[in-house]
Amino acid sequence: MSQSVFNRYEKKYMMPGAVYAALWDRLMEHMVVDQYGLSTICNIYYDTPDDLLIRRSIEHPKYPKYKEKLRLRSYGVPGKNSMVFLEIKKKYDRIVNKRRIELPLASAYDYLDRGIRPDHECQILREIDFFLQRYPLQPRLYLAYDRVALYGKEDPEFRITFDSRIRFRRTNVALELGDFGTLLLPESWHLMESKIRSAAPKWFSDLLTEHRIYATSFSKYGNIFKKEHGAWNAEDLMRHRIENWERLDVASNNQENRRKRAC
Repeated sequence: MSQSVFNRYEKKYMMPGAVYAALWDRLMEHMVVDQYGLSTICNIYYDTPDDLLIRRSIEHPKYPKYKEKLRLRSYGVPGKNSMVFLEIKKKYDRIVNKRRIELPLASAYDYLDRGIRPDHECQILREIDFFLQRYPLQPRLYLAYDRVALYGKEDPEFRITFDSRIRFRRTNVALELGDFGTLLLPESWHLMESKIRSAAPKWFSDLLTEHRIYATSFSKYGNIFKKEHGAWNAEDLMRHRIENWERLDVASNNQENRRKRAC
């Protein structure tokens, strides 16, 4: 049973398709698409019957620094014998820690739904044991999205991902049943995420300033929960930023027209 550990800072940025297209061309000067290209990531989030974990995650300021989730993840729609990842995701004071094990989907279901523990020993599995003992967990949410990942030409540790068509469902919560669901964001919007171990490169900060792209607090599971309860709307949240981008586009067009007249 393989196990993996990730520690890094993550920042998220939401943007419509036109801003994504303009930013993409500039990013390609500094970054490379990873070997997987565009892929679909599928997840099941486990929570208590009263949604304790996600409620605790979004309740501020009572739990402002520490958050934890348990999810089962596959890359593409798996079969019962496909290898998947069972992952504990923790966030403390902006540092994201992910600890996961790889196992067959059928074994993951046996463990999570029927209490049949995998016949392996490792530290992360023991941590998941404790998590399952601490909370009465159920498969509460299916979440999928299409992702393209980039890494830096000069610094391969600097990574950016773009997620699109973020979709979810509360019924048929099983990875093998397909990646259909209700869209969380408008069709053409993207969620960009930067993943760094220390500081982002200056050229990236300059690009964000140039395109007026600002970090935002964004939890896919959290915003789905809030949207279901009428407490979150992407268009309302981004309205003032869209107006800024429209003014930036008008200013750029006026500048280009003046340049052409001068020529």
